[in-house]
Amino acid sequence: MLDSRCLSGKIRIGFSPEELWAFSSNQVRFYRRYSTFVFKSLAKTSFQQFLNWMLKKEHIETEAIRAIQVKILPLRSKNGKGVAGKCNLTRGLIRIYPKTSKFCQLFRQKFGKIVLHVYAKNRARAALIHELLHLKYVKDEKTVRELSQKYFRIFTKKRYTAKFHAFCIHTMVFSSRIGKETRSLSKLNKVVANTELGQTRLRVSCSS
Repeated sequence: MLDSRCLSGKIRIGFSPEELWAFSSNQVRFYRRYSTFVFKSLAKTSFQQFLNWMLKKEHIETEAIRAIQVKILPLRSKNGKGVAGKCNLTRGLIRIYPKTSKFCQLFRQKFGKIVLHVYAKNRARAALIHELLHLKYVKDEKTVRELSQKYFRIFTKKRYTAKFHAFCIHTMVFSSRIGKETRSLSKLNKVVANTELGQTRLRVSCSS
């Protein structure tokens, strides 16, 4: 059972209408669907239970977090790389950002729709884990990165039955480029094809 540390009630889709003016109707539709998908993935009971366990293990209190915003539009850092999440301790606000529509289009062409869904939801989950750890390790980015990978690996191993599947998911979430670890992701794509035929135990449906 979830306790008072449950964050699901603090998760919201956040945007301002004026932010969307520069985008086409197709892009706006894509980003709205993306944010809704991520919102549901973060609020999933199994993931919330995992976060509760992680927060207790790390002795992290969440009262300082006012809201967790799933942002509709992507954000790039000064070096041009996409930002997955940000934590503003002063305002008590965590933001989770999507990948660009162009990235998702290329990813889908290379690995398929279902693998893209697996990537999008688990990227957001890894980002939230990362930002929550910053509540304790405020300026220690190295420790936060190490622990983020550790806890995300624990979650995927519990969530996905086969070790190889968990490894592939961990690889694609923490790989910065589509072309990196292509071999592993291509194998995951074959696994997903079998999933659609009911030939594997990997649970990667959009509702998972």
